[in-house]
Amino acid sequence: MRIETCYFCSSRIYPGHGIQFVRNDCKIFKFCRSKCHAAFKKKKNPRKTKWTKAYRKTVGKELAVDPSFEFEKRRNIPVKYNRELWQKTVEAIRKIEAIRQKRCNIHIMQRLRKGRELDEEKDVKEVQKNLCLIRSPASGLKDQKLAEEEADNDDESMQDSDEEMDDEPIAIEA
Repeated sequence: MRIETCYFCSSRIYPGHGIQFVRNDCKIFKFCRSKCHAAFKKKKNPRKTKWTKAYRKTVGKELAVDPSFEFEKRRNIPVKYNRELWQKTVEAIRKIEAIRQKRCNIHIMQRLRKGRELDEEKDVKEVQKNLCLIRSPASGLKDQKLAEEEADNDDESMQDSDEEMDDEPIAIEA
């Protein structure tokens, strides 16, 4: 009993399910459902069809390169049945699946983190652009009054220092 993968969308095909198409050159194409078969007959590209795994991998939504994918390759070498070998194989499959799941979760979290950072940058830019809508007009008036008072104080102190400079005699040495 073998679980096949769909030629178009790369999903699993369990025994007794799906459609098989054999081309004139004896190439066998297996499809999980009629939707994939119809898309294949229409010569659709799986990398451009948004609901396929091929699209998700090309766009970067799913983990594409990982050493754990090497274990999924199909091997047609017959091996004599050995109970210990099968137990070790099943344990290895469980460990590999756990490792793959962790890596996929990390990949997803990194993608989400990038999205959050972009959203924050966009929000900051929007706030800076429309700051006048957020600030109340009264706060601007208070700032203006304080700035005017400081300017008046500076002007008065400058005038006082100018008067002091005028009162002092200037000594010219020759």
